[in-house]
Amino acid sequence: MKKIALYILLLWSVNLVAQDFTQAPDSDPEAKVVLERLKTKYDGLSAMQAEFALTIEIPEEDKIVQKGTMAQMDNKYRLDLPEQSIISDGETLWFHLPNNNEVQINDAEELMEEDEFLTPQKVLDMYENGEFIYVLADEYSKDGTVMQQIEFKPVDRESDLFKMRMMVDKKANAIKSVKAFSKDGSRYTLELLNFDTAAQFQKGHFNFDASKYPDIYIEDLRL
Repeated sequence: MKKIALYILLLWSVNLVAQDFTQAPDSDPEAKVVLERLKTKYDGLSAMQAEFALTIEIPEEDKIVQKGTMAQMDNKYRLDLPEQSIISDGETLWFHLPNNNEVQINDAEELMEEDEFLTPQKVLDMYENGEFIYVLADEYSKDGTVMQQIEFKPVDRESDLFKMRMMVDKKANAIKSVKAFSKDGSRYTLELLNFDTAAQFQKGHFNFDASKYPDIYIEDLRL
């Protein structure tokens, strides 16, 4: 689930309405305008922090709703959920599993190169990498806010991901939610709350200090 959580954040695809798109160049130019506007905004942020709600729906299991926080400063980021934290200072990446009193240490650059592992920096690059077809599927008003619905479909038919859906606040030029649909029927929905673009962080916020966790089991997976 830790990779799925970042995959969603790390955010960003559904029925492609009535259009028969088969390759990334066939994507909707109107959707590209929205995505480029978002990418310009988020690329310009040196730091940000947000609260989020992650809803996990797996067939024949009870729905799970988890709340957490995510933070990013330059190439550093941190994702905190009730059962795990994912922390990176840009060079090292830690998976902290407090219930197991365990931390896994990875090389951040090597892990981020894996296709299935998306970090916050990669989310808005998805529409540029040629691996997704996207379309502006809908635009409507909700409680006085104009929402834009962008849907993505992976070009690779062997992908475990069936589709993704991103909801955008048009006026605020802000991502409000992302929903991922897996072929096994699982659904993962991330709703972004209380987005702070002026966040300041204490020293060490993007590092893991094992000395604070007595007897913690450390598994170093770096080569």
